[in-house]
Amino acid sequence: MGAGGGVTRSTLRQQIADALRDEVLAGRMQPRVEFTVKQIAEQYGVSATPVREALFDLSAQGLLESDQHRGFRVREFTVADYRSMVEARALVIDGVFRGIFDGTGSAPTVPAAHLPALVSVRRRAEEATRAALSGDLDILIGYDLRFWRELGAVIGNPYINDFLQRLRMQAWIFAVPYLRGDADVCDWLWNGHRELVEAITAADGPAVRAVLDAYYAHGMDWADRLAAGNPPHPGHS
Repeated sequence: MGAGGGVTRSTLRQQIADALRDEVLAGRMQPRVEFTVKQIAEQYGVSATPVREALFDLSAQGLLESDQHRGFRVREFTVADYRSMVEARALVIDGVFRGIFDGTGSAPTVPAAHLPALVSVRRRAEEATRAALSGDLDILIGYDLRFWRELGAVIGNPYINDFLQRLRMQAWIFAVPYLRGDADVCDWLWNGHRELVEAITAADGPAVRAVLDAYYAHGMDWADRLAAGNPPHPGHS
């Protein structure tokens, strides 16, 4: 990832932020392990300025924490934090879909021009579902984030979409260490992407709400399991 060849500092800043975000989401950068701007700059072979900017961007997104004397570290979330993420996500998504379907759930307000975009969302849903059913965590994370981002772009407010994407990234950062050490990982990966797209495409409001209710319950059930210590907190056993 060099800075030459006409790559602007702004582009380099985004490239570094994207690369580090992928490292965090993959679990290769662990909470409580501190690193500095200099270390990251040397790792990617770039100057300190775009690295510093990228790290501050990720900190603003709630993915990193910074200490002016010691550097940066991946933010460590608790089970209580995760519960709050699930609750906030459910409340916002519920509000979004209440605006899409009327009281009977029979009349979508999604503009007809946006409906073809659901074809792309459906592809993301198929890939995410397959990855979840096979337990392929690395593939799932990427497709899950793309699925919700594209779905939000089709039917939602961009500010709400950005907020929800931030919550999902934080939730994945919390979840990855647990999931990688769980022999029953397939049982705890939500795989309702396909059903949600089908319900939206069919303008079936009750079905949409049923899928989203199951999505919420799935997250809270997993939080209950973690709170019970099964599996134990990674690194704290």
